[in-house]
Amino acid sequence: MTRSIAFQGELGAYSHQACVESYPEFNPLPCKSFEDAIAAVRSGEAELAMLPVENSTFGRVADIHHLLPESGLHIIREAFVRVHINLMALPGVELSEIDHAMSHSMLLGQCRGFLAKHGIKRVTGADTAGSARHVAELGQRNMAALASELAAEIYGLDVLARHIEDEGNNTTRFLVMSPHEDLSRRGDHGMITSFVFQVRNIPAALYKAMGGFATNGVNMTKLESYMVGGSFTATQFYADIEGHPDDPAVRLALDELAYFTSGVTVLGVYPADPGRG
Repeated sequence: MTRSIAFQGELGAYSHQACVESYPEFNPLPCKSFEDAIAAVRSGEAELAMLPVENSTFGRVADIHHLLPESGLHIIREAFVRVHINLMALPGVELSEIDHAMSHSMLLGQCRGFLAKHGIKRVTGADTAGSARHVAELGQRNMAALASELAAEIYGLDVLARHIEDEGNNTTRFLVMSPHEDLSRRGDHGMITSFVFQVRNIPAALYKAMGGFATNGVNMTKLESYMVGGSFTATQFYADIEGHPDDPAVRLALDELAYFTSGVTVLGVYPADPGRG
């Protein structure tokens, strides 16, 4: 029986690319929303979910941090995927014939230089893979799409220009979610522990809560805050640290954190991806 991995978007999306690169043996399951991808794993329709959490150019992905603590799933892996943007059109079309290009607004903004050089006007589409599908269905020789090479392959388009993004280091970080927790030590680049917490209502609570990581030499690679429950006074924090909860230094730091917080929830313990470096 073929195992499935759920992702948000259409076939050919960059999330689909992440699935193919990380789990080529899995059947990709496209979902309309992040909630649907999570629900597919919880129902057993898919074994894993591939969820984007942040992009090196545009920052964190909206809503994801709200969904993770309530998902009932566990982070078992991270994956860093380079976002290469390609111009694609109907088979046999030449670059000189293209005067319009469709894609998600973020991708259009990342290719301003190339599009301006070739006199190509931007057309905003709902998403990248959907734009590639639309160009294939539209059948107009002057219309191109900006998307992944995987999208070109799926929708039968020719790639006219590869890697046309203005910035050469655009990368998206994904988290792989599973219904089963895995606390084993694995990988060759160390471990990452992700968790969320809320600080107690005492003076300098966040400063005191963070102190344990500094004094115990634990490197915190990410700390983000977001409001919960629709209140300006209820703030939850998401954090990534290097190390395993069983490491003595990490254990001491988490013990200190627990003293100054109203609750700590570990979301996952997983190997650091080589792309993190």
